[in-house]
Amino acid sequence: MKAPRYFIDTNIIVYCFDKRDPAKQDAARSLVADALESGTGVISYQVVQEFINLATRRFATQIKPDDLQDFLSDVLFLLLDAYPSKDLYLDALQLHQRYGYSYYDSLIIAGALSSGCAVLYSEDLHHGHKIRNLVIKNPFAEFQGRSS
Repeated sequence: MKAPRYFIDTNIIVYCFDKRDPAKQDAARSLVADALESGTGVISYQVVQEFINLATRRFATQIKPDDLQDFLSDVLFLLLDAYPSKDLYLDALQLHQRYGYSYYDSLIIAGALSSGCAVLYSEDLHHGHKIRNLVIKNPFAEFQGRSS
């Protein structure tokens, strides 16, 4: 039996590059490495867009264009599974109205649901919240409260 699929939110990808918190960086890198190795971790088009925006505009040390292109090809494009569609937008709107998440967070949730994921890893959403067959988990929950 194949392992359940899981979705990785943008903030987890960003921690792969954040040296300020080595424990979170290690956890994020491990999760992404597992996603690539197992083939069960996925992201959406939105995660790619958000990551590129952050990497080119907000990182303390911006990623060089060639390195960003390599990361896209070697990591993000391999995980990319959820694409824009009319159904995705409508589902996100319903999730937004029902659960009160921002519309963009609802798009992440809708992307995870459309990819058949059992878990959505995110630091920014409500740890333990279940939406349909999807559970939101903060992979850094064990680090909360510790100083960096």
